[in-house]
Amino acid sequence: MESAILESKNFNAYFGDHQVLKDISMQIPRKRILAMMGPSGCGKTTYLRCINRMHELAPGARSSGEMLLDGEDVYAMNAMMLRRRIGMVFQRPNPFPNLSIYDNVIAGYLLNGIKMKRPEKHEIVETSLKKAALWDEVKDSLHKKGAFLSGGQQQRLCIARAIAMKPEMILLDEPTSALDPISTSKIEELIFELKTNYTIIIVTHNMQQAARISDRTAFFYLGELIEIGDTRDMFTNPKMKQTEDYITGRFG
Repeated sequence: MESAILESKNFNAYFGDHQVLKDISMQIPRKRILAMMGPSGCGKTTYLRCINRMHELAPGARSSGEMLLDGEDVYAMNAMMLRRRIGMVFQRPNPFPNLSIYDNVIAGYLLNGIKMKRPEKHEIVETSLKKAALWDEVKDSLHKKGAFLSGGQQQRLCIARAIAMKPEMILLDEPTSALDPISTSKIEELIFELKTNYTIIIVTHNMQQAARISDRTAFFYLGELIEIGDTRDMFTNPKMKQTEDYITGRFG
């Protein structure tokens, strides 16, 4: 397998006394798309939130085991610096409603107090929106509020905002679940193009989506990693009966 950008070893996560993740050990290859699938409540989103340490922000949340980014312990890093290296896009589009499209893209810099000259800002905005396949649609409306956009456009704006910080990884938590089929198709095309420059992990309930866009797939069930492997193999010849039962719709 290609070199791993991220590795977890015997990783556990808890909300108070309730264990949500149980001894998760897996490697995420660089510049590939990993889809994480499984029934609701199986730990997929929690794992995603542990990668960029958002899990620890919840009351009573804790974790144990190792989470390594390029061999470095994620939990020994400065959390703000970590989140610049690992961008995240959530289930529902969440552009800052009172900021313009332009300021939404560079919001990470504004929030971190990073000062830039105007030409540098312009370059980051234009490049990020182009990478998010949104530039042609908004280039004449950059100073309108982000809330002015459609749901699909807002989600691509959120992807542009993540890209603007020049991350190594992008985490996507069911990014198309609130979108119509046309917007979903555009986001899927975009995700596929982005893997040229970024490692992408996508949580999805849509098995067809996982099959369409991912290189590797991980199947979670009741807080455990049941199986991880090449997406085509996973869908045509799963190793574990639980995976086969989920894919064939026997449960889920």
